[in-house]
Amino acid sequence: MRAYLERVATGPELSKPISRAAARDAMQMVLARQVDPVQAGIYLIAMRMKRETDQENLGSLDALLDRVERHTVDCACLVDIADPFNGYARNVPATPFLGAVLAACGLNAYSHGLRTVGPKYGVTHHMVYAAAGMAVDLPPAEVAGRIADRRIGWGYIDQSVYSPALHNLVDLRAQMVKRSCITTLEVALGPLRAAGTTHLLTGYVHKAYPPVYTLLAREAGYDGALIIRGVEGGCIPSLSHPAKYFGYNAGSGDQATRITPAQVGVDQSLRAAPIPPHLIGETPVYPGSERYGVVAPVDTRGVAAHCAELGLGALAGEAGAMRDSLVYGGALCLFHCGQAATLRDGAERVRKVLDAGDARRRFDAALG
Repeated sequence: MRAYLERVATGPELSKPISRAAARDAMQMVLARQVDPVQAGIYLIAMRMKRETDQENLGSLDALLDRVERHTVDCACLVDIADPFNGYARNVPATPFLGAVLAACGLNAYSHGLRTVGPKYGVTHHMVYAAAGMAVDLPPAEVAGRIADRRIGWGYIDQSVYSPALHNLVDLRAQMVKRSCITTLEVALGPLRAAGTTHLLTGYVHKAYPPVYTLLAREAGYDGALIIRGVEGGCIPSLSHPAKYFGYNAGSGDQATRITPAQVGVDQSLRAAPIPPHLIGETPVYPGSERYGVVAPVDTRGVAAHCAELGLGALAGEAGAMRDSLVYGGALCLFHCGQAATLRDGAERVRKVLDAGDARRRFDAALG
């Protein structure tokens, strides 16, 4: 590690890249806690400040993939929903309910994440599912079984279960304050893969990231990827403004497409479901987090409960921004995976399963 630091941590002009093999070696040492946390933090921040090369990102990805417990799901097509692991702090997320919607449409799906991590410390899938009464610590084999179950068809798997070594870096990441390459790489680890094809669904904010994500997705073995410029970097676009998505399918190159809410029949003034004003304000993240000066920008427990209420209502057909977000996100997935001829067709299919209560039944089945 000392040799790697001498190359990557010498300032913006003198720092030098390291090879894919070296980056893998360095990240393996970080994951195994074979180096002092100070050195581990300096390495990750130095790489971020000099900007990681593609080869360095791929080497770090190799090391992370080595620490993932992976299982195969008995299904033809699977959507891997990778929302921002650090959550939402300005809007109520709809993505935690997208898996149930896709399952009701005949497309298996799952999401993965963890309870909380920086730098945002927002509301996560883990928090929302826990608020709804769903188990969030099931082993990979059981989650795979639920996805293959025709009554359910979707699931959630936590990082603490499929990659304990990576999850154990949560405190180190809190002390580092700023994001590192781990924030980018962890979305592409894919702990569950289909017997058929598996597609990565994730989001971005900054325009430099789509080619990075598609590179990572290809190297990680995804058959396709859908990278959306979503609300707060999430998987669902704004309901009130045009957006863009990047993607590929097996045998195709990367493609960029502009989209508008009107293409799925959505007419909204809101970007997404808003967080109630009384839930906005700094709150402790977890016991002991205050020693790092870490606070959440919202009442995460309150927002998670509110999200669960809105989401369950939308799954049962209630109108509003939450429903519109599910229609938008679901249509994009169905179209990308070849399950709908157009975005409009995909949107109508989602509306049907919401109105019929099929998506709500899929969600409720996962609570049992």
